[in-house]
Amino acid sequence: MRERQGLDDGIRAVRELTSKLEDNIELIKMGEEEGDEAIIEEAEAAIQAMSGEVRARQIETMLSGEADANDTYLEIHAGAGGTESQDWASMLLRMYTRWAERRGFKVEFLEDHAGEEAGIKSATVLIKGHNAYGWLKTESGVHRLVRISPYDSNARRHTSFASVWVYPVIDDSIDIQVTEADVRIDTYRASGSGGQHVNTTDSAVRITHIATGIAVACQAERSQHKNRAKAWEMLRSRLYEEELKKREAVANASEASKSDIGWGHQIRSYVLQPYQLVKDLRTGAESTSPSDVLDGDIDDFMEASLAQKISGSPGEAVADIE
Repeated sequence: MRERQGLDDGIRAVRELTSKLEDNIELIKMGEEEGDEAIIEEAEAAIQAMSGEVRARQIETMLSGEADANDTYLEIHAGAGGTESQDWASMLLRMYTRWAERRGFKVEFLEDHAGEEAGIKSATVLIKGHNAYGWLKTESGVHRLVRISPYDSNARRHTSFASVWVYPVIDDSIDIQVTEADVRIDTYRASGSGGQHVNTTDSAVRITHIATGIAVACQAERSQHKNRAKAWEMLRSRLYEEELKKREAVANASEASKSDIGWGHQIRSYVLQPYQLVKDLRTGAESTSPSDVLDGDIDDFMEASLAQKISGSPGEAVADIE
């Protein structure tokens, strides 16, 4: 049903764009025949406005990976730096939440650890929507913020780091074998406000895969059994994502080195002072409006990263799209 809905949406979008284009071309012809410059300008502006939607639809045709259409998990971890980095992590969480809401995706908070003074130490959310993983998969990496710190009484400029990790929700068509003998399961009390019962029992669950060291945690539910089931799903997804990385590395070692994820691999800088600029260090994509970007307007960065991933060259990718 999800695959059918995705195909229906794609077909409907193409038909709507085609109809709009044809209608505006007719308006231009009428304007030329009647000598009405206002109609011509209005129709040309409407056609120009369609270019953004056409670009997004072209990019979506590139989301053909095995798990691109799936829902996705998104983890955010604050870097070293205490309150500064924890506040930056919470800003990133809001940015991705706003982006998902703009697209009509559902966001489910699975786990979070609040900072001592402000922000979050870490958080995990589940984003549900068609192509959620396909769109977000290039966001994995280290994000850097430069600003005048609101927590510094001397108003000095600070640099903060936070990491983002994206991995797909795997469905029944993908078989990942893992047993309880392969993992260590820990239970603990959920943090933060959760109502009666949540903070008084060991309802939160953390599962660590011994061989790889991959750890996942869930505290969204009041029941330990539900949290355990959700954590198992997350672990299977993480293991699947690791396997995808291995396949990519074997298929193309040079491409794997470009997309390696770690604290030493910064992908984007957000500068709020002394000037305002958001720049993706992989594609060169820029925005001079950090406030819009931090409010969820990140489609241009995602599109540039996806296009580069497909073509291997940011310049070539943009040319193809144009």
